[in-house]
Amino acid sequence: QVQLVESGGGLVQAGGSLRLSCAVSGDTFSTYNVGWFRQAPDKEREFVAIISWSGESTTYLNSVKGRFTVSRDNAKNTVYLQMNSLKPEDTAVYYCAADPSRYSRSSKNYAYWGRGTQVTVSS
Repeated sequence: QVQLVESGGGLVQAGGSLRLSCAVSGDTFSTYNVGWFRQAPDKEREFVAIISWSGESTTYLNSVKGRFTVSRDNAKNTVYLQMNSLKPEDTAVYYCAADPSRYSRSSKNYAYWGRGTQVTVSS
C-alpha cells in the first residue's frame, strides 16, 4: 500500500513563498507519476501540477505557471512544490497524489492520495 504525507503548508502574506513536500512510502516511488491538487472551500478539487516518474516531464495549471515549480528527489522518495509570489486565490488545502501509470490532470486517475496540507495566503 502506497502512503503519501504532505507537509510545509502554513500562513503566508501575499507575495511570499512556501515549499510543500510530499513524502511517499510503501512502493517503488521512482516509478510513480505524482500530481499536486488543491481544493478551496466550496470549490471543486483542481489540478495544480504534475511531474512524471523520471522528472523529465512537468505540467502546470495556467494560473500557477512561472510561480510554482514541481520537482522530485527519488533518493528521498519526496516530491516538492515550490510556490512563489503567492496570491490570496492560492488559498486551499493542497494534496499530492500518485499513480504508477497515468500522467493526468484528472483527479479521477490517481490511485493514492495524501490527506492534504493547508495553505493560507493573506492579502
